[in-house]
Amino acid sequence: MPYLDLSPDTRLFYEIDTWADAWTEPETVLMIHGFTETTEAWRAWVPQLGRKYRVLRFDQLGFGRSSSVTRDFKFSTELFVDNAVRVIDRIALGAVHVIGAKSGGLIAAELARLRPDLVRTVTLASTPLAPPQPQGWLEHMDAHGMRSWARMTMPQRLGPSMPPRGIDWWVDMMGATSLDTAHVYLRWVSSINVGPDLGGVKCPALVLTTKTPRRSYSRSDLEVFQEKLPHAEIVAIDSDGYHVAGTAADLCAPIVLDFLARNGGSHA
Repeated sequence: MPYLDLSPDTRLFYEIDTWADAWTEPETVLMIHGFTETTEAWRAWVPQLGRKYRVLRFDQLGFGRSSSVTRDFKFSTELFVDNAVRVIDRIALGAVHVIGAKSGGLIAAELARLRPDLVRTVTLASTPLAPPQPQGWLEHMDAHGMRSWARMTMPQRLGPSMPPRGIDWWVDMMGATSLDTAHVYLRWVSSINVGPDLGGVKCPALVLTTKTPRRSYSRSDLEVFQEKLPHAEIVAIDSDGYHVAGTAADLCAPIVLDFLARNGGSHA
């Protein structure tokens, strides 16, 4: 299995997929998953993006097959951005197009702002602007476990159109996250606010949201995007769950491909 060693006892699992024509040199798309997810959260995107791009996914520290963390570990925005930079420097070997889902979009936005030399474009899918305040999540996790929490939160996340077997698949993936990681990550994500710094993102940007009333961007959120990222394209997807990257990959991926093609995406 491919791993990127960050230190003697810390490593990140990653995957690379491409079905681009063998005689081309495709640019790289870096995909950053959200809370309690892994590289598998992007699986429906990969066949579409991989036909034109080199798709690079990695499990964030503490998630999936990357190194675990203890409950006294401290996540920080700087740490997540630095890990992404190291993935780009050592695996992508050049600037990338970045796609972030949910809280992974917070990292994507900060990466684009702090390291513009490494980010060609940025796509934010259902990314919260205000610090998320998940009421009762940790209490439920501690009392009933991660799988119970994942199932409890799935209706709003994926919506009623997701079939039962799809719900079970997402519960299995997200419920496998360690309780220690959940505590550490939620301490970090509940304190980060990217809204005030969005103006520092200068590369082409795409914002994907949903038309569902469940945790879709409020009017004020959209106004912040329009004010801080006036050059961004904002697209509302017809999906009944708030996790647009998870519920509507077949709708999102063509929109992203078109966006990349119009903003310097090169496959030659």
